[in-house]
Amino acid sequence: MNEDIAVIMGSKSDHAISDRVVKVLENSKYSFDIQVISAHRNPDELDEYVRSTSAKVFIAIAGLSAALPGVIASKSKKPVIGVPVSSKLGGLDALLSIAQMPPGVPVASVGIDNGANAANLAIRLLDLIHE
Repeated sequence: MNEDIAVIMGSKSDHAISDRVVKVLENSKYSFDIQVISAHRNPDELDEYVRSTSAKVFIAIAGLSAALPGVIASKSKKPVIGVPVSSKLGGLDALLSIAQMPPGVPVASVGIDNGANAANLAIRLLDLIHE
C-alpha cells in the first residue's frame, strides 16, 4: 500500500461520515485507504495497520468514547485528525474525548460528523509537505 491518507473508522456504522471524507478526497490529488478497525475490539489489527501503512496523515472517525484517534496518535508520530461522531450525547462525548488528549499525544479535531473538514485538513497538511 502506498497511500497518502489513512481513513480509519471504529465501526461500520460510521460509513456515512467516511463517505463525506471520500467525497472530498476523490477530488484531490492524494491517494487514500479506508479501514474499519476498532481500537477496543481489534487492538492488534490496529497496531499492525498503524505500523505498516505508508500514509502520512490519519483521519480517525469515532463515536462514544472516541478512543480511536488517541490510540493512533499514541502509536505514531504522524498527524491524526479526529472526527467525532454524533451518538448518545449528540457527539459531545466524542468531541471532548478527542479534544482532551494528554500531553505528548496530540490529535486535531474537526466538528461533530464533519468528515469533509477532516479531509480538507488532511489535504492542507499534505500540501504543506509538497510545497
